[in-house]
Parts: sequence; C-alpha cells; structure tokens
Amino acid sequence: METVYQGAEMLLRYFVEFSTLLLEMFGICILVFTAVKSFIFWLRKDDSIRLQLAQGIALALEFKLGGEVLRTVVVREWAELGILGAIIALRAALTFLIHWEIKNEKQALEPKAKEKQ
Repeated sequence: METVYQGAEMLLRYFVEFSTLLLEMFGICILVFTAVKSFIFWLRKDDSIRLQLAQGIALALEFKLGGEVLRTVVVREWAELGILGAIIALRAALTFLIHWEIKNEKQALEPKAKEKQ
C-alpha cells in the first residue's frame, strides 16, 4: 500500500509541475505577444496602447498567478510555502494595480472616442 501511495504522490507531483510549467509558459507567451502588439500600436501612434498593454500584462499575470497557486499543492516545507505566499501576494497586488490602471485608462479614452464620432 505504501508503494501505491508513493507512486500516486510522484504522479501528482509530475502532473502539477508540468501544469505549472504550462501555465507559466502561457503567461510568458501572452506577455511577449502583448509587447509586440503594443510596439506596433506605438508605431501607429494609437491612443489605446496603454490600455492594450495593461490588459495583456494583467492576463499574463493571472496565468502566472494560477501557476503559483497550483504549485502550493506540492509544497512540503513551511519556508517554501512562505515564499510562495509572498510571490502570490505580490502578483495579486500587481494584478490589482493593473486592473485599476485599466479602469482609469478606459475612463481617459472615453472622451477621445466621443470626439472622433
């Protein structure tokens, strides 16, 4: 019975590590795609560049945050859990600040959109 438990634990650890890696890779891909897209908007002198960039960064951070939360499943030591907790808290704070920036940027773009009409 002990070997079944150890095997299941190893399987869970590999699945979580792979899933965490996949989520982090998605976050990185989204961030790089957003950066390239924002650079193109910058070249075109588009007014919505800050909004597009903030939305992409927020989405990428949420994927990265999901990976960190998933990583807590296989943590074995309190020190490691403390480090993961700090990372999660920092990423959550960044996500909150970016969403606040998105809201403010949308409000700033509304008058410009009405002027163009």
